[in-house]
Amino acid sequence: MKIGILGGGQLARMMAASGIPLGMEFVFVDPAADACAGAYGHLLTAEWDQAPSLEDLRGCDRISCDFENVPAEVLDALVEIAPVRPGPNAFAAAQDRLTEKRLFQRLDIPVPPFAEVSSRADLLEAIDAIGLPAVLKTRRFGYDGKGQAVLRSKEDLEPAWRALGGRDLILEGWIDFHHECAITAVRGADGSIVCYPLSWTVHADGILRLALAPAPVAPKLESRAHELVGRLLSELDYIGCLTLELFATDQGLVANEFAPRVHNSAHWTIDGSVTSQFENHLRAVCDLPLGNTAMRGQALMLNWIGQVPPMEDFLRVPGLRWHDYGKSARPGRKVGHATLVAEDRRDLEAGLVGIVDLVDDQTASLLKGEMTPLG
Repeated sequence: MKIGILGGGQLARMMAASGIPLGMEFVFVDPAADACAGAYGHLLTAEWDQAPSLEDLRGCDRISCDFENVPAEVLDALVEIAPVRPGPNAFAAAQDRLTEKRLFQRLDIPVPPFAEVSSRADLLEAIDAIGLPAVLKTRRFGYDGKGQAVLRSKEDLEPAWRALGGRDLILEGWIDFHHECAITAVRGADGSIVCYPLSWTVHADGILRLALAPAPVAPKLESRAHELVGRLLSELDYIGCLTLELFATDQGLVANEFAPRVHNSAHWTIDGSVTSQFENHLRAVCDLPLGNTAMRGQALMLNWIGQVPPMEDFLRVPGLRWHDYGKSARPGRKVGHATLVAEDRRDLEAGLVGIVDLVDDQTASLLKGEMTPLG
């Protein structure tokens, strides 16, 4: 079976790595000629609006994405070539934060207070209604902390307004959360749903740095996350892998956003689960039975941001698995990750001790801070 993937980054690369053993072939479409997934299939260098006319995609049996900002209208056109999974409706919902928040609201999925902002007057009115602190965001194209500004006082309003372009914005109330978490689930074409254990996620500068699974939370919180993501999957008639990012608060779980694709917070599933999120996404897309999401123990994933550190000393840590994406170094860029897998929390903590002295100061600080939930 031949799969067309819009996007040729590390997510497409890891999808292909899991699909090739299943006999799948891959065609990637990406504007970058050096897209790292190219090592695993045929790479077509093209802008997104050219995708519907690319003849190479006409031989594909299924089309999917590794990037949620592929224009929904492009996906609508590709439906004429092959089944697009997840469907264009899911991308249309995820690509606009206002549409996304309204969808959550309609499904009774808790969200921060929010307001549409299209003018300075709208912003002042929204601040009066929601209060400060708050977060002003672009409605489209924001990820990894981009396209947003924290407003702590009225002096922050004008600089944020100018920095974010002054239109098509959304203001969201500040959430006082205990921790962040993410639930990754897969829905098959037959409507069956499987969930991975909840991931405890830690960000710095808007970028995911650590993901711990299973998250050390009460069972009722995990059940609630499963319930919320199930509502979303069913409403969208979704096929494939989806991650719902959440804040854990005194009032319960509050939704931040969802991603209609495989997701960074569940990269640990490659080494830490019986069936990875990448393989299960492809199984769903191709009408195959979904695989077992049970964990192989405990897992902690560390993202490599900017550049991949020397791996020799890391590989001496028992249970550590290494993933280099083959991307050039660049500040703020996700270039690889490592996953520490252990039978239990005690062994995971022992492995952490061997890692802390090897990572950069920021990651070391985050790791030391996360040792409390490990205990």
